[in-house]
Amino acid sequence: MKWEEKVRQVEPYVPGEQPKLSDMIKLNTNESPYPPSPKVQEELALLEAADFRLYPDPQSTDLVAALAGRYHVGEEQVFVGVGSDDVISQVFLTFFSHGEPILFPQLTYSFYEVWADLYRISYVKVPLMEDRHIDPEDYCKPEEKGGIIFPNPNAPTGLLESIETVEQIVKANPDCVVVVDEAYIDFGGKSAIPLIEKYENLLIVQTFSKSRAMAGMRIGFAIGSKKLIDHLQAVKYSINSYTMSRAAIRLGVAAVRDDEYFRETISKIIATRERVKKELADLGFTFPDSQTNFILARHKNRSGKELYEVLRSQKIFVRRWDDPLIKDDLRITIGTDAQMDKMLDVLRMYIG
Repeated sequence: MKWEEKVRQVEPYVPGEQPKLSDMIKLNTNESPYPPSPKVQEELALLEAADFRLYPDPQSTDLVAALAGRYHVGEEQVFVGVGSDDVISQVFLTFFSHGEPILFPQLTYSFYEVWADLYRISYVKVPLMEDRHIDPEDYCKPEEKGGIIFPNPNAPTGLLESIETVEQIVKANPDCVVVVDEAYIDFGGKSAIPLIEKYENLLIVQTFSKSRAMAGMRIGFAIGSKKLIDHLQAVKYSINSYTMSRAAIRLGVAAVRDDEYFRETISKIIATRERVKKELADLGFTFPDSQTNFILARHKNRSGKELYEVLRSQKIFVRRWDDPLIKDDLRITIGTDAQMDKMLDVLRMYIG
């Protein structure tokens, strides 16, 4: 037997293109168009290279304390990791590996399927309703489940589900862990974090990559009952105790403490998003009512591939998939007003 025959084969997650062009407009990976808080820059200037010879705090105590204070929970209810992808990966290992299939939406963050395949977890992809919302009844059926995970707002649709919908799903599934991935919650939604006081099987995951403009620093976190967090910590310490770097911990704390800047940049992104929605509609696009930092837009008589190539030829990068469900959609990250105006100008000239 060749050694290759023993290798675990999986279909990997494909991230957004990362072009290296000085004059490009990059609207394909949902990064913030604005820099992190000035307090992050100030803290960065205080870092000393000599400190990096030491291991980081395995408990990330300062960052956990800052997050606990920000979200009004106990420190024992907070778990941190190297981006929300790291956190969710450990969620799959900890809570979703006991035989019954887990449920997640058919059209959603494609990494869920990758993790399930990698960790050999069975799963069911639940179709969305015609309007692309989640139907909570699909998740409330009495059959055995290994767990449930869904983003709110969902990606790539950008649609937000109500707190009532989230609670309906959690309440109907006391025998499994329900994970709500709130990567985009700050752009128009209400977090389900308060529900963790009622449901010890609910875990909320968030990230610094979007609304806190720190995708390059890789900081994610989960908030849930002490029991859930204890189980996550046990798995983490079985794999790698030192996941968060010393720099990430310090800069993350600085970001959390600047709530004024956080709210200011989110407000700017939301204002730009709502303006661009109107202008895209005038150009013949339709889209779900996004409550995120992106818009999933489809033109009434132009293919997604055609428009993707037109924008790319002008060094404007958006995201597109060949998935039949969304092959004619473009996922457009909200950039600065100037960036969005340039994109709209290119579309106007082409569409006419």
